[in-house]
Amino acid sequence: MRVESTGRPFACTHGAGCPRRSVLTAMLGGLSAGTLAPARADAPDDAEWTSFKTRFVKDDGRVIDNANGGVSHSEGQGWGLFFAVAFDDRATFDRIHEWTRQALRRPNDSLHAWRFVPTDRPSVRDLNNATDGDIFIATALSRAGRQWAQPAHLHAAAAITRDILSLLVRPTGSRIVLLPAVQGFETKAAIVVNPSYYVFPMIAELARLVPSAQWDRVQNDGRALIELGRFGKWELPSDWLRINKTGAALSPAPGWPPRFGFDAIRVPLWYTWQGLPIEAPQRAMDRYWSAFPDDTFPAWVNLETDQTAPNRAPLGMVAVAQLTRAAMGLRAKPDLPAVADAAMYYDAALILLSRLAWQERHPA
Repeated sequence: MRVESTGRPFACTHGAGCPRRSVLTAMLGGLSAGTLAPARADAPDDAEWTSFKTRFVKDDGRVIDNANGGVSHSEGQGWGLFFAVAFDDRATFDRIHEWTRQALRRPNDSLHAWRFVPTDRPSVRDLNNATDGDIFIATALSRAGRQWAQPAHLHAAAAITRDILSLLVRPTGSRIVLLPAVQGFETKAAIVVNPSYYVFPMIAELARLVPSAQWDRVQNDGRALIELGRFGKWELPSDWLRINKTGAALSPAPGWPPRFGFDAIRVPLWYTWQGLPIEAPQRAMDRYWSAFPDDTFPAWVNLETDQTAPNRAPLGMVAVAQLTRAAMGLRAKPDLPAVADAAMYYDAALILLSRLAWQERHPA
């Protein structure tokens, strides 16, 4: 959840009423531990994962954000779990999973608190969740359950997925939206969403685990919001998007800088990963990136003033741009930076996510 310097959700505790139908019975019934289908695709060089976990995964399984004082997020825990499955690293997966379950699991549902601050007492003061973190935790558990023949992981993934459906999918007007968290993003007048939390390929995986007609609408309405919610001379999506409940008008959300920046950069990553058609959002991003030479585009652009950041985009953003352009056919394959070249957790994670996205779309 990228809200360290721009705001954060409010604390909450929520009961867990949720639907109970899933495909787990069909997946698990009559199967011995050794007969569950593996989920692992061929992964990039293991050195990339080694570089990430050596620097950002502590011995106890906590994934640290070194750009924000060594805090941990459900986002990072979810990515760490996802990477460990991709690289068939069960020992690291188990450590990350145990720490995440013990430190972040909310008491009244299957979701996870969004932030752990090691210097605070208690270290988790805000029990609100972050939807992107829960999506990745559930997806990683689902993949681990199939890859390593662990029904308990599949059951845990299904429980998280049911609570995402029950607590975070909300009708507003003619659309269904995905809330960024259980509390803090809905008023009588408007809903705020984060376009980068529409992790399309992972949502598709969760839809197979816990089928519901709502998933197609989450995906379709999410893409419609991203298509319509673009602003400024480059027509880019906003990091945070406000949806007016009365007229369904869209605008950059107040309370956050009106930018295409560190959140929205993930939008084209998810489009590419799911293999979605090349449409207006990707073309608009390419026009923005192409306005600056040699991948030196700014780290953000203000969508109301068109002012750009004084600093160039870090390597994680460059990786996503390279991946997107390769998916658009503008180059044969992405020239992705190495994880070891990224000094900060978030950039290293975006690089590794981009590598895995390309590998899953274009296996050797």
